[in-house]
Amino acid sequence: MKSKITFALRLIVAIILIQTLRFKFTAHPDSVYIFEQVGLEPYGRIGIGIVELIAGILLLIPKTVWIGAFLTVGVIGGAIMMHLTKLGIEVNNDSGILFITALVTFFLSLIILYQYRKDIPFLK
Repeated sequence: MKSKITFALRLIVAIILIQTLRFKFTAHPDSVYIFEQVGLEPYGRIGIGIVELIAGILLLIPKTVWIGAFLTVGVIGGAIMMHLTKLGIEVNNDSGILFITALVTFFLSLIILYQYRKDIPFLK
């Protein structure tokens, strides 16, 4: 079912990933705070931003969708774990928006990865 719905999911995840980059790459105080809390400031913030940029681009290229979804599941899975172990659900009084966004992105990426499972060469 590589339909308009699947494309919309890919676009939503890519937009979420790419729109957060301005916070990471401009050293926004909230982003710096988060990465300081998990001990990854500044290299983790920039490195994860680069991985998210790559994943967002790969999600938009038909032949590399599965790679982008796989990267997203990994990176966002790490973000969810950081929320659950070090940051907490609510960060800087955001009412849990970052955590909820991470969950939505994670589950949409799993759906995309499932939809493109036949494109994964080592699963053929």
